[in-house]
Amino acid sequence: MQEQDDLITRAQAWLAEDPDPETAAELAALIGAGDTAELTDRFSGTLQFGTAGLRGEIGAGPMRMNRSVVIRAAAGLAAYLKAQGHAGGLVVVGYDARYKSADFARDTAAVMTGAGLRAAVLPRPLPTPVLAYAIRHLGAVAGVEVTASHNPPRDNGYKVYLGDGSQIVSPADTEIAAEIARVDTLASVPRPESGWEDLGDEVLEAYLARTDAVLTPGSPRGVRTVYTAMHGVGKDVVMAAFARHGFPEPVLVAEQAEPDPAFPTVAFPNPEEPGAMDLAFARAAEVQPDIVIANDPDADRCAVAVPDNGGWRMLRGDEVGALLAAHLVHKGATGVFAESIVSSSLLGRIAQAAGVGHEETLTGFKWIARVEGLRYGYEEALGYCVDPEGVRDKDGVTAALLVAELASELKEQGRTLSDLLDDLAMAHGLHATDQLSVRVSDLSVIASAMAALRAEPPVSLAGLRVVSAEDLAKGTQSLPPTDGLRYYLDGEYKARVIARPSGTEPKLKCYLEVVVPVAEACDLAAARVTGQEVLDAIKKDLAAAMGL
Repeated sequence: MQEQDDLITRAQAWLAEDPDPETAAELAALIGAGDTAELTDRFSGTLQFGTAGLRGEIGAGPMRMNRSVVIRAAAGLAAYLKAQGHAGGLVVVGYDARYKSADFARDTAAVMTGAGLRAAVLPRPLPTPVLAYAIRHLGAVAGVEVTASHNPPRDNGYKVYLGDGSQIVSPADTEIAAEIARVDTLASVPRPESGWEDLGDEVLEAYLARTDAVLTPGSPRGVRTVYTAMHGVGKDVVMAAFARHGFPEPVLVAEQAEPDPAFPTVAFPNPEEPGAMDLAFARAAEVQPDIVIANDPDADRCAVAVPDNGGWRMLRGDEVGALLAAHLVHKGATGVFAESIVSSSLLGRIAQAAGVGHEETLTGFKWIARVEGLRYGYEEALGYCVDPEGVRDKDGVTAALLVAELASELKEQGRTLSDLLDDLAMAHGLHATDQLSVRVSDLSVIASAMAALRAEPPVSLAGLRVVSAEDLAKGTQSLPPTDGLRYYLDGEYKARVIARPSGTEPKLKCYLEVVVPVAEACDLAAARVTGQEVLDAIKKDLAAAMGL
């Protein structure tokens, strides 16, 4: 009974200072109904601030995303920035079109202003890469993007960038979290009603002007595209960018063109999820474009689909990553090509053949963006950084432009993106990749699966002996520690497996790759079948090893 009384007391204290009438009413109803199970879930701790910032379901309580949590996070960030010597510095705030995003952005600006920093808010919901660009363009000391990217409609998030325009990494995350923990009551956080700057379209215009750097002057621009914004904020910026550079106007998937936080046509607003591209493919069947391009809701990711046997096939992120790398090599790019450890080893082979640098990092653009001398970075989850001097993060708008330029160039030669993928397979072997991805409602399932692998590592997968097993939690010579396991398998296929919990979703993800040698073009079809068979067998054995 004492525990229940403490729970109600904590909930009432939270309610007393909740600045949002909606979440206050929600919490009052839970208290009134005596719903201790739901209250326990919401008050069992606090959302943890980490290198992904904050992300969670919208609702009342410290374990949800709400204005109270955001105000505390903003106060902690402000204290951290001042401790780092940035008192009076500028913080730029951007936001997407999700539920409460505009409220969270306004609260952040108010907290920064009240703390003696300067704040500037982007003029409306815009792609995340516009915020990442604005930080460097305006000389800010930090930036905040309110977004949950491609998470379900009920979620929102809070992504923090420092003055170099890249996302925070350790130890900044733990230092900010410590400052958040020091915040007492919301009444102790000054929040003036004004004093920050509401930016106009000049920052967006500067971003669009910067996209000139992505394309080669005079390059072909004839590709015909079907485009979907997946109910997010990408449409207007993508359409403006394509028009600016003389590409044919993309045909829109009308049902998904405008921002809608309910995401009514998709179960999950992620182009990788089954069914998410169905409307785009239906539109493509009507107008017969050369390619289909999709952004995720905050337009930092870019998906590409190509014609395939009378229908359409989504290219894997690894395939788009390799295509863009090959295109940049063709354009004479120099510097370092970087990727996350879960992405295909094909990038390394392309880089080696071209005589450019290559580096692997931990998963996430917070790591990729920090590679010294970076010219191009990608990871398999549809993220591509093609102009690191402009945006030190993944950017689904400039990636779409570069894909369109490549497809246009190939079209003039009577070729396609699929033809270039065949060329790469001939040159470097067919790099077949796949995922075993398990979405859970109980996070302990992920912990149990990882524990099972650590307690009893697989000896073989798909009949291929495990010749190397690394626990990435211990770190390596080139990588800091992270919760993951990496296996290399014996045999001609150079098979590799990495298992890790997702950093942004309740998922366990296992990344699989096999490399099938290809001697002649006529061997490609058989190589693809072989590659998929081996991947399927690895997936089956791995699931069994994890008890799934």
